[in-house]
Amino acid sequence: MAKRKTKQAEELPVVTVDEVHGTGKNGLSSVWNTLKDRQDIFLYVLGGIALVILGYWGYKVLVVEPQQKDAVNAMWQAQRAFERDSFRLALENPGGGYDGFLGIIDKYGSTKAANLAKYYAGICYLNLGELDNAIKYLEDFDAEGDILPILKYGVLGDAYSEKQNYEKAAKMYEKASNSGNHPQLAAHYLKKLGLLHEYRGNKEAAIAAYERLRRDFADQQVAEWRDIEKYIYRAGGGSQ
Repeated sequence: MAKRKTKQAEELPVVTVDEVHGTGKNGLSSVWNTLKDRQDIFLYVLGGIALVILGYWGYKVLVVEPQQKDAVNAMWQAQRAFERDSFRLALENPGGGYDGFLGIIDKYGSTKAANLAKYYAGICYLNLGELDNAIKYLEDFDAEGDILPILKYGVLGDAYSEKQNYEKAAKMYEKASNSGNHPQLAAHYLKKLGLLHEYRGNKEAAIAAYERLRRDFADQQVAEWRDIEKYIYRAGGGSQ
């Protein structure tokens, strides 16, 4: 499985109308496969956003609570292994005698540190190709705020799509687009929802997703919005 980590975001490719009507490398199946290949980039870009936010939250909230000190120390060690793409070590043994994410979850129960560890564990398992475990821990993660709910459901959509459970993936992408408050992330997963419907031959649902993106996320700063007319046209829709 390709690594899902990158230093900066990359835009998803724009596919022309002609490309979608072919087969093989130029067909719609290739479009979805390309999207799945590129989801590794976005997964870690989004994970990186959460890493910054959660890291700040962990310092401000957890460090000031003395009873959480051991959990926080273990979390930083596991995060360091995570950042090095050492996903198995991050889960089980980041070194220095510290617990990995799984140990933090087991030892610290319902604490905020354990909840945060569930998010990381889910991403680790997704990178290791252990999709059922990824889904388990991501579903258990209690996501709050403007960004984390979008990330949770969006990454769950990616996990289900890799399992080829496309119906469940579509539900997760739809949840991602309706959760939190971050237009760029919501638009990203709404576009994925449209692509998934299009790949499955449900052009009407694809157009509905694309039209909603065009209507609700009209912002030149959102890359998905700037290119959405091409996707609407490709799926058989037209400008209004």
